[in-house]
Amino acid sequence: MRPAFGALVLALCSSLVASLPSATPGYRVKESVAPPRGWTKGDEPAADHVIVLRIGLPQHNFNVLEQHLFEVSDPDHARYGEYLSKEKVEELVAPHPSSLEAVDKWLASYGLEEADLTRSPAKDWVTIKVPVKTVEKMLDTKYNVWKHTASGDVLVRTTSYSLPAELYDYIDVIQPTTMFGRLRTARSTIVWNDDEDFSSAAAARVGTITDTASGAAVDASCNRTITIKCLQQLYNAEGYTPLATVKNSIGITGYLEQFANIQDLQSFYADQRPDALNTSFNFVSVKGGINDQNLTLSGAEAALDVQFAFGLSYPVNSTFWSTAGRPPFQPDDRTPTNTNEPYVDWLDFVLAQKEVPLSISTSYGDDEQTVPRSYAIRACAGFAQLGVRGVSVIFSSGDFGVGDGNPDPATQECFTNDGRNTTRFIPVFPATVTSVGGTESVPEVAVSRFFSGGGFSDYFPRPSYQDRVVRKFLSNLPKGLYKDLYNPQGRGFPDVASQGDRYRIFLRGVPRSIGGTSASSPTFAGIVALLNDHRLRSQKPPLGFLNPLLYTRGLAGFNDITSGKNPGCGTEGFNATTGWDPVTGLGTPNFGKLKDLL
Repeated sequence: MRPAFGALVLALCSSLVASLPSATPGYRVKESVAPPRGWTKGDEPAADHVIVLRIGLPQHNFNVLEQHLFEVSDPDHARYGEYLSKEKVEELVAPHPSSLEAVDKWLASYGLEEADLTRSPAKDWVTIKVPVKTVEKMLDTKYNVWKHTASGDVLVRTTSYSLPAELYDYIDVIQPTTMFGRLRTARSTIVWNDDEDFSSAAAARVGTITDTASGAAVDASCNRTITIKCLQQLYNAEGYTPLATVKNSIGITGYLEQFANIQDLQSFYADQRPDALNTSFNFVSVKGGINDQNLTLSGAEAALDVQFAFGLSYPVNSTFWSTAGRPPFQPDDRTPTNTNEPYVDWLDFVLAQKEVPLSISTSYGDDEQTVPRSYAIRACAGFAQLGVRGVSVIFSSGDFGVGDGNPDPATQECFTNDGRNTTRFIPVFPATVTSVGGTESVPEVAVSRFFSGGGFSDYFPRPSYQDRVVRKFLSNLPKGLYKDLYNPQGRGFPDVASQGDRYRIFLRGVPRSIGGTSASSPTFAGIVALLNDHRLRSQKPPLGFLNPLLYTRGLAGFNDITSGKNPGCGTEGFNATTGWDPVTGLGTPNFGKLKDLL
């Protein structure tokens, strides 16, 4: 019997919309969504506008891979840590020959031969470049130019597509079709020097504070400015020096033209990590992504991510990926644009690599409801493939509380995207891997300058490893509180938390103070890199997919955060409380305890 593995149990789900439009005889509607909120439908695109179409074929033995993932990630299983090779993973997710044959025959009927196709290593994705007029015939649909009112972003999309009836079961998903997600970073709020003094002198305040949750003695200055030393003190990692630097590794994903400037990194190292001076990271371009070193183009998000993730884990091998994904776009231009979620382009690239960093942080995501369920499932299948190879994938939980970060009912903006426009909490995607919320201050409380993202997925069921702690949280909520605003059977997030405000970074040559769960995720990834070092030097495998471990053997290694809340959607949101909560998860890490427990 297959285990109920929860967030990564990726059984195909029904469409988001119960009532599907009719299709041309001989076709069946594959997916349909309501016209998305905030987007305005415009003219038809030019007939020769080229679309890069990605076709996902069913992963024939994914249930077997899922079983492997459950076993190698369960600390009480005999196979814990026995990760699979890239080649074995590809064998398990390869489509059945009948799927390949059916799809190839269909594509050939439109004049597309093998030379026109790009296949993933496992052949479970096929990518083609075709004019929109051809795509419309293939999918029995009509594309339009859609404009996002608030940002001005423009996409060529449809709200429904169909497949020939005989092909229906041979394809899981096709995009870009119904995807209206807008990849965004967590808030990354910057406080400029004009507002407050963040000089080294101001930060160097004397005295210590005892954190009540962890018992750690922390410099008083950490209540004003977070540095590497603050995190080491607060999370009981002070004095630990990684040794297993050959096998160990950490990675940061970069999107949306966020460039990681090496000069800024050197300034940061001189300020907080002088032993790392004159060292840097490996840069890897994905889909033509660049890392422009013009200091004026240094990105706040990228600076925060690389400086703290790599500074905290130094001298562990470090990688920064830059994934292209937001070029200038005119809807009458033939040039195809990468307006899909670039994190899936990154995922495709990384899964094709023989070696992958063992701890990876991403500070970007979407509102879950803007990502079609079928596409979300396939993305999570990709994250599962990394997990079964021994990689820990970590995402920030977002900075908008339970939805929009707005407690005012009169101006809240949390509405369903299914055509009903009812008020509902808005979970983020992907929060199905390991999700990190935000704290602040010493003693630690849930962050308050923005609001730690948290809640419950509407797509993914609660995993079995979460059952006990989430049930306990829900049982203690006042009866009827937020009824119908969230899915109590959904996967809860975040899983954990770490400091998320007043981080001292260097940006464009000067120190800045920055906050957001954008800071929390790379910090936690740095702690995971240190834990991997401890395991590798003891001849043990890396931690891989973290959650089954965190919710069992790792529970005693977290500082429980019991103060704060995450308002949004016209409510006060949830409260941080004893045990797991959808604000700070299990709490913040105690490295010293975790390395002994794990």
